[in-house]
Amino acid sequence: MSHLAVAPGFRLRFSELKRGIEGITQRMLTLTVRNLERDVLLIRHYYPEVPPRVEYELSTMGASMLPALAGFTAWISSNWQQIEENRRRFDEGES
Repeated sequence: MSHLAVAPGFRLRFSELKRGIEGITQRMLTLTVRNLERDVLLIRHYYPEVPPRVEYELSTMGASMLPALAGFTAWISSNWQQIEENRRRFDEGES
């Protein structure tokens, strides 16, 4: 969702969302986008052109989550190296 948080009213196409999330499969992104749309956290804009164009943007409710996510994102950033080290040790049986 952070890619959609650039500015209010900012819209991205599906392929732009996918490019911005390393390692996500098309199926997982499709399921996630549908769930966010169902919860009205994301708004889907369909343009009946040839070829059809679809864009996504955060709803007002979705944008209201950004301050809470900022704290979580900061925590991940501060702790990511330790998390990676913990995973490596666990995977090597050193836990």
